[in-house]
Amino acid sequence: MWITIAPFVTVQELATVFDGVEMLRVFIRNGAIVISAHHQQERVIERVNRLISKLENGESLSVCSLFHGGGVLDKAIHAGFHKAGIASAISVAVEMEGKYLDSSLANNPELWNEDSIVIESPIQAVNLSKRPPQVDVLMGGIPCTGASKSGRSKNKLEFAESHEAAGAMFFNFLQFVEALNPAVVLIENVPEYQNTASMEVIRSVLSSLGYSLQERILDGNEFGVIERRKRLCVVALSHGIDGFELEKVQPVRTNESRIQDILEPVPLDSERWKSFDYLAEKELRDKAAGKGFSRQLLTGDDEFCGTIGKDYAKCRSTEPFIVHPEQPELSRIFTPTEHCRVKGIPEELIQGLSDTIAHQILGQSVVFPAFEALALALGNSLWSWVGMMPIMVEVVDESQPVIGGEDFHWATALVDAKGTLKLSPAAKKQGMPFNIMDGQLAVYSPNGTKKSCGHEPCEYLPVMMSGDAIMVTSSLVH
Repeated sequence: MWITIAPFVTVQELATVFDGVEMLRVFIRNGAIVISAHHQQERVIERVNRLISKLENGESLSVCSLFHGGGVLDKAIHAGFHKAGIASAISVAVEMEGKYLDSSLANNPELWNEDSIVIESPIQAVNLSKRPPQVDVLMGGIPCTGASKSGRSKNKLEFAESHEAAGAMFFNFLQFVEALNPAVVLIENVPEYQNTASMEVIRSVLSSLGYSLQERILDGNEFGVIERRKRLCVVALSHGIDGFELEKVQPVRTNESRIQDILEPVPLDSERWKSFDYLAEKELRDKAAGKGFSRQLLTGDDEFCGTIGKDYAKCRSTEPFIVHPEQPELSRIFTPTEHCRVKGIPEELIQGLSDTIAHQILGQSVVFPAFEALALALGNSLWSWVGMMPIMVEVVDESQPVIGGEDFHWATALVDAKGTLKLSPAAKKQGMPFNIMDGQLAVYSPNGTKKSCGHEPCEYLPVMMSGDAIMVTSSLVH
């Protein structure tokens, strides 16, 4: 957008022409003054309008996944968006480890489509000058080797940025943000990353590119899992997108009461049980040296466990071990399935993998329910931002030959300002219609006083047909 003006054009007239534009470019040449929206402001407008258009038209959001790993973060965000009734698919994924990419492609089919671009490469080797696709969401866990306590100690680093391989990755991450122009940027990392120079640069650059940042430390125990894994979560939303509050994200899962609840039935004579004498000896040496390191030996009655890292399969001294119930001198590490469970990660994500690769993928990942809750809250906020109110309603699977409680499901529906009710685009694709009975529709409520056909707590919402539309006649959702 640009105009050539005469000297008598007023500020009020410019404000009318450039409504919503925060920054202008003024060019004076040959007696003429040409005013246009600043190029950075044009990029803000483009990504915001693109997101609005996709939400209103029920299109899938495009995602760029950096440092993809085995796809745990992506699967959590996809699941949360899906619960909010928003479809998403990976447009570009970059990961340097082929074995992790192969696993994600095989075990996370819902993340990909026929147009997905999969790049096996370090992100600094990707050529961004060849018109990369514009995306709606860009996410990644920037390598934390130089920022974590263990990484800085092991590599004897004074600064996180001093790490030879991972120190400058934040720069390449920001290059992707600038090139792909997402409306939403998600970053996860170890809590220590919050106080690095890298994070300070990220804050400064994203702000200059037209994003507003929110940060929060997410604790696994608080979000429904046994592992006390804490991760820094950064949400950067483009200027023009408002209403989302990271601090108000609530858990979507209740954790098991004790570790025993997630254990597999490992036989008492299994080769997994070992003495690990060298670890016991190391613990004694560490205590004598005043290092404070001690083994994490669990009985199963424990309510939580500590953080499990990438090299868990190596049986390191400070990570969780389960003590043999009859021979306390023996212990074992969690199986990959148990590792999934302590993090709340769907078990199909590690299907067909060796124990070592499974533990590597899981040990570098996030607390799944925490980021699923984040995406659900963000998705609901985006609907509200475009004038829609999301609610969970009961739908029925008519393909089942016999109707019973198992044939009813919850799906996201949207109510507009006029009270018109419709299924979200993602829910509509499932092909299950509203379960309207006697002019009422069950709306999910965890504290509901009634029961749905699927025998879950709810309230009933009066609705009526108006032509082809379903209208809400209650103030319950207004």
